[in-house]
Amino acid sequence: MEDLQDFKRYKIGQAAKEIGVKTYVLRFWEGEFDEIEPIRTESGQRLYTEDHIEIIREVKRLLYDEGLTIDGAKRKLRSREHNDILHEVHDGLLAIKKLLGSSF
Repeated sequence: MEDLQDFKRYKIGQAAKEIGVKTYVLRFWEGEFDEIEPIRTESGQRLYTEDHIEIIREVKRLLYDEGLTIDGAKRKLRSREHNDILHEVHDGLLAIKKLLGSSF
């Protein structure tokens, strides 16, 4: 059975409360960070997934805890995404190496 958290959706007020910021802050961050793009219902209501919440928490940490500017936080998020991709490629290559090593 799939994890129910995959289907959890937060309205903007719920997401803001969960993160500990005001709703207008989330709306502002949406305009600044391409990574934060909530799902829109037919009526235009914003819905945030667990992935969105994780990204927003990271944005908050970078801005509030590390004291980065918006541009600094954007750069840090981009570098994190690149590192995640590199780790996935590395893990995939190790798996291939292991498969090739065991076939000889």
